[in-house]
Amino acid sequence: MKTVLVTGGAGYVGSHTCKVLAGAGWTPVTYDNLSRGHRDAVRWGPLVVGDLADRDKLRSAIDRYAPDAIVHFAAYTYVGESVGDPALYYRNNVTGSLALIESAVEAGVRNMVFSSTAATYGNPRYMPLDEDHATQPINPYGRSKLVVEQMLDDADQAYGLRSVALRYFNAAGADPDGEIGEDHDPETHAIPLAIQAALGQRPPFQVFGTDYQTRDGTAIRDYVHVMDLAAAHVRALEYLGKGGATTRCNLGTGSGTSVRELLDAVGRVAGRPVPHVAAPRREGDPAVLVASADRAKAVLGWQPRFAELDRIVETAWRWHTGGLTRRRQEAAA
Repeated sequence: MKTVLVTGGAGYVGSHTCKVLAGAGWTPVTYDNLSRGHRDAVRWGPLVVGDLADRDKLRSAIDRYAPDAIVHFAAYTYVGESVGDPALYYRNNVTGSLALIESAVEAGVRNMVFSSTAATYGNPRYMPLDEDHATQPINPYGRSKLVVEQMLDDADQAYGLRSVALRYFNAAGADPDGEIGEDHDPETHAIPLAIQAALGQRPPFQVFGTDYQTRDGTAIRDYVHVMDLAAAHVRALEYLGKGGATTRCNLGTGSGTSVRELLDAVGRVAGRPVPHVAAPRREGDPAVLVASADRAKAVLGWQPRFAELDRIVETAWRWHTGGLTRRRQEAAA
């Protein structure tokens, strides 16, 4: 059985990936400082509580478990926070990744899968977005991820550390078995915000912009299920294990959903309308963001299984009305 070090494995996408990795025959070792992850989400392998900045602990974990590869999730991911405190994002996302890359090279690890983002593209010039689109991120979060991609390119050329950078579009949904799911503080993703509004757990959902040049005036996004994202990481590890070259791949469904369509889907699943109010556009929000995932399909053999929006929302609804409630009750006990 192969071992993989998963930095940030206690987080949203990281924990789902650990579950899929274990099902594919890997032993995932989570390395996480638990500042934004959840200890109870680490269920499919060992947990090492540590920060990437702690090079001694990081190297000790690598030496102890001798991973065949690394999957790197550990990063801060709030765009607004990155604008308000860019130093935090460069220190954590960039210097933390540098420590990881150097430790991997020193230990002889040669394969890494990196959790990147569509925020590396910046304002889109055409749709759907493919990997040849210019990368001009418009916030420190996106810039920090792009810098790490470039560091990995250089590490390949200099040290032979091959990598796959996976650029997510809108991660959504939850483990269909209900064991883990999305639990951010603060929550910024549209589906959980809509679900919580439908449940009366927060004020009405804010629709930022109703005058876009789209089919119903609201912004359009590409929602990709978290288990499909997780599966892509396993595919990327398999690709690198067979000698695949360093590359970047978009992860999305290729299908866009407007905010109004999203609210309708949540309403159908919840059996009640989602309270919502119109709000001004947010600066920097493009009208449409939809992925071309042709490269991931061709190079990795990846294909989303959760293609229907209602199915994605159903898994999130079950988590928010079941597993998440239990988690919070246990934490409060």
